Amino acid sequence: MTDDIKTAENNSESSSLESGKEFLRTMLWALIIALTVRTFAYEPFNIPSSSMVPNLLVGDFLFVSKFSYGYGSKGTFLGFIPFSGRLGGNAPKRGDIVVFKLPRDPSIDYIKRLIGLPGDTIQMRHGILYINGVPVDRERQQALAAEAYTSPPVNAVDFLEHLPQDGAHVIRKMGENQALDNTIVFTVPPNNYFFMGDNRDNSQDSRTTNVGFVPEENLVGRAELLFFSIDEHARFWQFWKWPGAVRWSRLFSRIK
Repeated sequence: MTDDIKTAENNSESSSLESGKEFLRTMLWALIIALTVRTFAYEPFNIPSSSMVPNLLVGDFLFVSKFSYGYGSKGTFLGFIPFSGRLGGNAPKRGDIVVFKLPRDPSIDYIKRLIGLPGDTIQMRHGILYINGVPVDRERQQALAAEAYTSPPVNAVDFLEHLPQDGAHVIRKMGENQALDNTIVFTVPPNNYFFMGDNRDNSQDSRTTNVGFVPEENLVGRAELLFFSIDEHARFWQFWKWPGAVRWSRLFSRIK
């Protein structure tokens, strides 16, 4: 009888050990799959600043496709695998909203709209964007976009801007002679890009020395889908606040 009890105990211990090993194997494979998807397919990001208002708001969470433009040394592999250019993918298009690694500090992610392609000249004159010497058409909007979710300054004005070879998107202005409304002519170098925020008077972007031109190997990916959005004064994990804080109408919307 004693031997039978010992055998049952040993079998139970062996079964528990196998179950533990199987659980660890499952967790390891889940981790590998999650890291692979995050590195090569889609990565989640959240919006921490108002530089892309009114199109992206503080508290927005979105997916960025890592494969859209291929894979770059700093944008994908954090510089651990050094190489120039990009592996695979398509060339970025003017008007895309892109996540990239800040050139002066690749540990920092920025998200802006692609304005200038390699070889383009970019300039701001009295608040008007010029691309290759041609002013970009824009139409003043009667109402502010996303006004229900933000508290814009009283002098805020939204315009529908039409970039060359791209659809229209909304930008926000606070006037026509702000700090970045009159610039030098920027000539985008080969294999580099020029980015600007949609909140034109409240954006650190390629118009400033803080960002400058962005090398193609710094591109992380294209913003694709807004999957969650919550009021900037609430936190993602505060689920008890969701009924009133979640911006339900923004969920699962395409980014453009």
